[in-house]
Amino acid sequence: MRKSKPKKRHLLPDPKFNDILVTRFVNDLMVDGKKSIAYRVFYDSLELVEKRMKDTELAPLDVWKKALENITPAVEVKSRRVGSNGNQA
Repeated sequence: MRKSKPKKRHLLPDPKFNDILVTRFVNDLMVDGKKSIAYRVFYDSLELVEKRMKDTELAPLDVWKKALENITPAVEVKSRRVGSNGNQA
């Protein structure tokens, strides 16, 4: 008999913006389990964005979300096997 499926882990939203997408990004950014350092790097980068984009009315989080939207692929690409039946000499 197969093992039971593990329970789905629910992510908590980040403390500053209360956004789950930020938590997912910080988890990918994290190295060696140092989540507090990853949060500091993320928040400091958003402060830099805020300083450089003073003239626009966009919030730094909105700029980050727009950038994330721009780099995500629109269509999922699946690899396809191309070959023969394996009887080649």
